Amino acid sequence: MCVNYRPPTPEQFDKFGSLGAFSELPADWRWPEETWKDYAAPILRAGADGRPQACLASYGMVPRRHIPPGVKPFDTMNARAESLVERRSFAPAWRRLQLCAVPMAWFYEPCYESGRAVRHAIGMADESLFFVAGLWRDWQQTDGGIQSSFTQITINADEHALMRRMHKPGDEKRSLVILPHDEVEDWLACRSIDVAHSFLRHYPADRMRDWPAPAAARAKAPPPSPNLELF
Repeated sequence: MCVNYRPPTPEQFDKFGSLGAFSELPADWRWPEETWKDYAAPILRAGADGRPQACLASYGMVPRRHIPPGVKPFDTMNARAESLVERRSFAPAWRRLQLCAVPMAWFYEPCYESGRAVRHAIGMADESLFFVAGLWRDWQQTDGGIQSSFTQITINADEHALMRRMHKPGDEKRSLVILPHDEVEDWLACRSIDVAHSFLRHYPADRMRDWPAPAAARAKAPPPSPNLELF
């Protein structure tokens, strides 16, 4: 499934309009052009007052540095909707409805229609920015600080006209959950698991597009910021 994506640049966040939590980002917030495991990236979640607030968090629900010694490294960038209540990495956040919205310009998936894997970018047909449904959690740091991490929620895409074209032939087709703009605040404020489930549905394929996007040489992950949690 999706293991990296393109977040908006700081200058693009005014395009989210009424979602004012992104209107005045701290001047010292920085994130890479592409987001990979353990990279810092911006997310939106409900603050203590219930209003949407921006947070800079680490991609992957369980950052590698928090995997106990002797445990084989595992990935938690994607949370399958069908097993949210079963996976220890995600179940506590799902039960507590620690919901977030991940802003993107596009995300990447492999397409095998040419007979080999070609990385495709997937975004909106009108080239607008969008949000993906996710979960977040906080981690206590050795220095006493708090650091946040997040994951993206995925659903089966065997019947989705665009997403079923991605991934290796014979593999299950999956898709991120794209949130319509007018549902983002309702998703973040949701206080019922049954209602939260109702958001986990496909975005219309005719409002999306894909294009070949070969990967550039991948840079080494930057060291984690000690001040990712900023509100």
